[in-house]
Amino acid sequence: MKQLLIILLTLIFFACNTKTSQLEVESTIPSNSERVKKIYDAFGQGDIEAVLASFSKDIEWNEAENFIYSDNNPYIGGDAIVKGVFQRIGEEWEYWNLADPKFYNVDDDRVLVTGRYQAKHKASAKVLDAQFAHFWKMKDTLVASFQQFVDTKQAADVVVVEE
Repeated sequence: MKQLLIILLTLIFFACNTKTSQLEVESTIPSNSERVKKIYDAFGQGDIEAVLASFSKDIEWNEAENFIYSDNNPYIGGDAIVKGVFQRIGEEWEYWNLADPKFYNVDDDRVLVTGRYQAKHKASAKVLDAQFAHFWKMKDTLVASFQQFVDTKQAADVVVVEE
């Protein structure tokens, strides 16, 4: 009986240690919202290479319908996104900040980010202060698609140069 008790306790001990080990391993794997947050951090630091490294080769990027940069939707691949969106933002805006972003895991492969665009247009000198929502879809550890939602009228009004 004593041997049976020792065997049972040994099995329980190993089972508990195995579960703890699996939990420790799982907790070190970043969630998709943590991965997306790293993209925002890299973008904020101007590290476009790190941003692009987080995208799949065939990423599909969509600006909100009627947004000032939606003219070439969908942007497929990192080069198209850089030329059609990032480069234009850098050329046309004094600054473009994503303020107070909040990150939400929606399910296993989707992330929602909400916040505010705070930006100043160079030509008009007008300021944009608009809510945004970004919907990210992941494939494995890379971004497969992006969809932006924003007040497109406010953005359009900001870029109008008044004489």
